[in-house]
Amino acid sequence: MTPLDAGKLWRPAAGFVLGCAAVAVLTWIAFALHLALGVVSLLYIVLIVLMSMTGDVVSSVVLAVLTAMCLDYFFAEPLFSLTIDDPDDVVRVIAFVATALIVANLVRRARRLGAAAALRDQLQLIVDTIPAVVWSNLPDGSAEFLNQRFRDYSGLTAGAGQGSAWMNILHPEDRSALDWDAALAAGEPFENEARLRSAGGEYRRFLLRFAPLRDPQGHIVRWYASGTDIEDLKRAEEELRRQEAHLREAQAELAHANRVTTAGQLAASIGHEVAQPVAAAVTNANAALRWLAAEPPDLEEVRQALERILRDGRRASDIIGRIRAFVRKEPPRQDRFDLNAMIVEVIALTRAELRRNGVSPRTRLAAGLPPVAGDRVLLQQVLLNLILNAVDAMSGAEEETRDLLISTEQDEAGGALVAVRDSGPGLSPESLGRLFDAFYTTKTAGMGMGLSICRSIVEAHGGQVWAGPNEPRGAAFQFTLPREKETVE
Repeated sequence: MTPLDAGKLWRPAAGFVLGCAAVAVLTWIAFALHLALGVVSLLYIVLIVLMSMTGDVVSSVVLAVLTAMCLDYFFAEPLFSLTIDDPDDVVRVIAFVATALIVANLVRRARRLGAAAALRDQLQLIVDTIPAVVWSNLPDGSAEFLNQRFRDYSGLTAGAGQGSAWMNILHPEDRSALDWDAALAAGEPFENEARLRSAGGEYRRFLLRFAPLRDPQGHIVRWYASGTDIEDLKRAEEELRRQEAHLREAQAELAHANRVTTAGQLAASIGHEVAQPVAAAVTNANAALRWLAAEPPDLEEVRQALERILRDGRRASDIIGRIRAFVRKEPPRQDRFDLNAMIVEVIALTRAELRRNGVSPRTRLAAGLPPVAGDRVLLQQVLLNLILNAVDAMSGAEEETRDLLISTEQDEAGGALVAVRDSGPGLSPESLGRLFDAFYTTKTAGMGMGLSICRSIVEAHGGQVWAGPNEPRGAAFQFTLPREKETVE
């Protein structure tokens, strides 16, 4: 049993006990004072009225019967005899019981009305506090009730807002565009957006929702409606659409600029990568001319020079084709080759440049490296870029310190790790984070494309490239390539 249920039981019981005590005290006083029967009857009636104001019908009736018995036993002749055998006795009992019933029922009714009024006031407070305009309409659409928020917004009073007056605050365009009569006649919940005029004359957009209330027979007895102010939301949506339109325009402009930049990067990439084989072809062409001018011409040397020119021309063509394919996001070729052998080939291609700059190349190539799958020409360009960068970095150093070490080893993931270490001046801390950005360079005549291309090529092959200091001096550029099985699908 809950405390609330217990309270409902003991309160009537306590009232009944108190009533019995009051009857006993009043009977004793009246008997001691020898009051007349009529006076005692009146006192009993007053007591019955007071005790019936508890609203408990059963207790009130029992107390009424009890007072009638006391009146008959102690005050009606013959005294001390409980006999209800004449009309007066019956009338007294009926009067006492009727008084108890009437007063108790009146009290109960008053309490119900009071509770209903309190509930109505509470509901009115809730409806007026709801952050929306709320009103009710009769089946024909005329307003019956407007909540306080609606009245404050529209400036309508409770009386002036009834009937069709609420329709006057609708924007004329919305009033004509929305078929309110048809929506109400359909008898189904509906919603619409409409502009409502405020008390200050400003129109704001509202989302209006209507729902019918039906009686047991299914007939609509009332419509309940609410309106939510969506003006700020609509303005935010419109602003968002404007911003999205601006964003689309900006994206289109950015895409155009990106295409222009990509074209420039492509041109810069081709120019940077083709410069070496073209320079080699020019050198070989000059050598061929010298051998032809000799007396007698050394045709064998000319033939070898022409073969080298042909090789360099093919290499330049391959580089252009591979870079164009790379810019078009085509997947790299998956040639299977020996990484150490490829490194030896690249060193042979740069032998003349190394000798001219007094650089002593050393290799430390690990035996048993797993085969690498990828585009051999593009990966050669990566290594060639790193070697030529190292040569440029050491061009200003003392001749005896120009040391270049190219090494390979197996990394922790089972792939290959290639490192190019020089003994040049090293890298500044502020340049480490930008070395691989396009068009960033530390050279006075550099284009800033070589390392960016290297990173793109290595990452396209599933590897990583990074730079750091070399001990005891210089810089170290390293990149990884995964095992063949990880790059071949």
